Amino acid sequence: MITHSEAVRLLEGNLIDVGKKADEIRRKKHGINSYYVLNRQINYSNICISRCKFCAFARSPGEKGEYFLSNREIINIIAQRETDEVHIVGGLHPDLLFCHYTDMIKAVRSNFPDIWIKAFTAAEIDHFSTISGLQVEEVLSDLKTAGLNSLTGGGAEIFSDRIRQRLFPKKADADKWLFIHKSAHKIGLRSSATMLFGHIETDDEIVHHLFELRKLQAETNGFNAFVALPFHPGSSFLDLPPVSAVRILKVIALSRIILSNFPHIKAYWVMLTPKLAEIAQFFGADDLDGTIGKELITHSAGTESPSSMSEEKLRKLITGAGFAPIRRTGNYLKAVL
Repeated sequence: MITHSEAVRLLEGNLIDVGKKADEIRRKKHGINSYYVLNRQINYSNICISRCKFCAFARSPGEKGEYFLSNREIINIIAQRETDEVHIVGGLHPDLLFCHYTDMIKAVRSNFPDIWIKAFTAAEIDHFSTISGLQVEEVLSDLKTAGLNSLTGGGAEIFSDRIRQRLFPKKADADKWLFIHKSAHKIGLRSSATMLFGHIETDDEIVHHLFELRKLQAETNGFNAFVALPFHPGSSFLDLPPVSAVRILKVIALSRIILSNFPHIKAYWVMLTPKLAEIAQFFGADDLDGTIGKELITHSAGTESPSSMSEEKLRKLITGAGFAPIRRTGNYLKAVL
């Protein structure tokens, strides 16, 4: 098993060396298979009290550009095309009651009984607990009863209190994020995990983040996938250069090596760009996410990626690199075609 110091050396070292190690693990787990899903990502509101310094998406109540989607609008968006998984996240809204979110999940479930509902970050779950007065476990149980299948991995950012104090002091800290996912796994909710990098983090902090995720996965086995998210400076409050392609591929490869107990490593093409996601399949990634559709958070920061992708183009990103495309469900079962 790799040590912390060995992991730091790999991150500091040659891209090809870390890539080869990651590719070996990826092929042992999945062969030449690469996965994708027909999904819709819905950002129900950009109104948020957190106002993290790296975020170009959030707006304050009454600010120009704020918006809010009703449950009917969410249903209409999902109904526009064939969808196996819906991914729903938004800002920490100051005025909505917790019942709004359970009603949202109930509405999706009643209209689409077979869809996999992946919704809400740990930051949102923490917010729901605050506004409702309920314990985290009660919030999660109520959402599961409403029809939720899994949590998204967002809100983790990077497990560093130093960075949290500087960039996102109002958001749930690392211990709370881990506790929320552990609590979700206990009641049978699956989840994803993420890490935002390419801002002010150190190599040690990247490695620490990955080791913390590996430790929790060893305890619960509740994570489906890990997603490395490169920071997009865009119109955020941070004046930083974009993350280099080499750095992105190194982090994806290192995540595959450290997170040996995670089934899947995702190359999220929306934040990577489709071309880099295609290459990432040689650096440990086995999943390209899905067809998406009008993702707003990353696009608010100026990503060059399109807002959606057809199934045909997604499959070509896989076959063009010499891998075999496997359409999956939200729980990584092979989809019935």
